[in-house]
Amino acid sequence: MHARIADFTLERYFARWEFAVRHVLCASDAETIGLGELLALADDDGKRLWDTLRLGYTESLGHPLLRAEIARMYHGLSADDVITFAGAEEGIYLAMHALLGPGDHAVVAWPVYQSLYEVARSIGASVTLVPLDERDWSLDVSAVAAAMRPNTKVVVVNSPHSPTGAQLSVEQLHRLVAIAELHGAMLFSDEVYRLLEHDAPRLPPAAELSPRAMSLGVMSKAHGLAGLRIGWIATRDASVRANLARLRDYTTICSSAPSEVLAIIALRAQEQLVGRIRDIVAGNLALLDAFFARNAERFSWVRPRASTVGFPRYLGGEVDAFAARLVEREGVLILPASQFGYRGNFFRIGYGRSDMGDALERLERFAAAE
Repeated sequence: MHARIADFTLERYFARWEFAVRHVLCASDAETIGLGELLALADDDGKRLWDTLRLGYTESLGHPLLRAEIARMYHGLSADDVITFAGAEEGIYLAMHALLGPGDHAVVAWPVYQSLYEVARSIGASVTLVPLDERDWSLDVSAVAAAMRPNTKVVVVNSPHSPTGAQLSVEQLHRLVAIAELHGAMLFSDEVYRLLEHDAPRLPPAAELSPRAMSLGVMSKAHGLAGLRIGWIATRDASVRANLARLRDYTTICSSAPSEVLAIIALRAQEQLVGRIRDIVAGNLALLDAFFARNAERFSWVRPRASTVGFPRYLGGEVDAFAARLVEREGVLILPASQFGYRGNFFRIGYGRSDMGDALERLERFAAAE
């Protein structure tokens, strides 16, 4: 039986604060660019696509050229193995409906983006959350194996990981694929931060490793183009792709035509766009290293190995109250662990945007006065 889906705590939090504060210091996306800047990167074919664009419906699986560009990021996969969505969120929502039914079971590494387990619960599936090790935010793959049941249909992992910035090892990823295959389950791999590794080797996409795996991607993180609302799932499982396409008929039906063309242009200019974000991340990580060194009596953290986010701990009083006072007095927004349904005095910090210097100065000034 389907249950009423729970409120998305994190997104309700952002709905209240994101556009009302001076600095969103917990943003998971990266610094974006203007339309003119993106169009300036277009090759001749991209310019033609933009200049001749007609504002009608698009193909429900995604523009063929867009799917082909996405497929280039996956060794051994073709455009036929890719289906696009209006952002990664739609992909998550429809994937859980395609994979799960009432009475099924999902295993999810945690803490994690709420929809990666809450959608399953709303369908009537049970969920086992496997917590990461707070000492280094590593995943115990043996705990995932121990959580598997005869009715387990999906294993959900996110690497590079939000909110911690942790990264699986290649060996762990291969073990997770083997666990899913052994149990006839699907490995759902949220890879939206892929290409933003800074202290860890880049993993192969899960979809390359097995037909029992699917990879989630999006334009909002490594490319800095959240406003396009273009995400995708790559998988070699044709039956899953068919179910995703059938379910999408009940949601967005197709993506925005301008967004698809702009995403084609962006993927063809991927080296420049991702390089720009990686430069911002490297500069901000240096600021954060200095900040946490100066404020070791107030904060501790496990330095992220990938992504645009980290999950430090506030060593003072209760972090939710600290965050509330910080946003009211300094206009700086952080994201307490409670917004992930997670215990402890942790909070998410984002370092993919260019205003981090001023935001950290305000945070430091406020924390010193607490």
